[in-house]
Amino acid sequence: MSGLAGLNKSPNGVVVGLVQLQLPVVETPAQLAMQTQRVVRMVGKARRSYPGMDLVVFPEYSLHGLSMSTAPELMVTLDGPEVAALRAACIEHQIWGCFSIMEHNPHGMPYNTGLIFDDQGALKLYYRKYHPWVPVEPWEPGNMGIPVIDGPKGVKLSLIICHDGMFPEMARECAYKGAELMIRTAGYTAPIRHAWGITNQANAFQNLMATASVCLCGSDGTFDSMGEAMVCNFDGTVQVQGGGRPDEIVCAEIRPDLIREARLNWGVENNIYQLYHRGYAAVKGGAQDCPYTFMQDMVSGQFALPWGDDVVVKDGTSCGIPAPTREFQGNEPNLLDTGTQKSLFKEAA
Repeated sequence: MSGLAGLNKSPNGVVVGLVQLQLPVVETPAQLAMQTQRVVRMVGKARRSYPGMDLVVFPEYSLHGLSMSTAPELMVTLDGPEVAALRAACIEHQIWGCFSIMEHNPHGMPYNTGLIFDDQGALKLYYRKYHPWVPVEPWEPGNMGIPVIDGPKGVKLSLIICHDGMFPEMARECAYKGAELMIRTAGYTAPIRHAWGITNQANAFQNLMATASVCLCGSDGTFDSMGEAMVCNFDGTVQVQGGGRPDEIVCAEIRPDLIREARLNWGVENNIYQLYHRGYAAVKGGAQDCPYTFMQDMVSGQFALPWGDDVVVKDGTSCGIPAPTREFQGNEPNLLDTGTQKSLFKEAA
């Protein structure tokens, strides 16, 4: 049930709106400023059109477009005017908002970053995309974990970005850390349409977790983004799905109470529990080992595909990205665990 896009909102419901934002062209700082204001106006549209909406979600590349430009003048900082405007829109319209920025990185390539503000302007979630869509995307791989937060009305909420959703381990990590709703923002184009749908559904079903996913929409004169926002219930069924109309807001009600009930009471297909309790009908408590070679090899630093030496594309040079020389520096604490919230948004902290 979707509550008719939140028009019949239940006491336990969380209404999520997914904005199929028109794919922009952003090549100059002036266009970046104009696009920021366009997103701000769409926050207002979301609030006016769905008074019961708790969270509005914008796609990946909402401010940037699909140029893959890393020009310094187009990169955004947390203390810059773009983020300030997005935050102010959440405060003005008293709504939670999920946004996308290409973030300046003083130590290397920019980050593809997702932000969630609450309805009082507090930055609640900060996430750097783990899996850039290589070899096309030049962004630095994320290094600050996959946070799970208390979202509107207490729903346990996580955010992943686009290609992240093609890795079942990403959704499993979100659910393992308690997420009841996983947001997936994207800039995908039409060739990914089939994989988009089946992974959104599988990520939900395999983890007894709702997924809410949205792409950019329309054409920028070069690329065609597909829109196709979709909300999947925890059983993998599609609650609502958008088409290809730019700026359509696809809205649905999430029921965290039913997700919690299923996680406790399902026997058949309670897969996230059964992963670590294999065959509990036959052996007490189920097998609680790690039988997966790839997991063991990743932890030990020995991950190697049987065909790995023969893989042809191993960097971004085929897409015009210079071959990197700097190695990954490892993970760091999330910015929100290091006082950044207080330093950047003092009045909202």
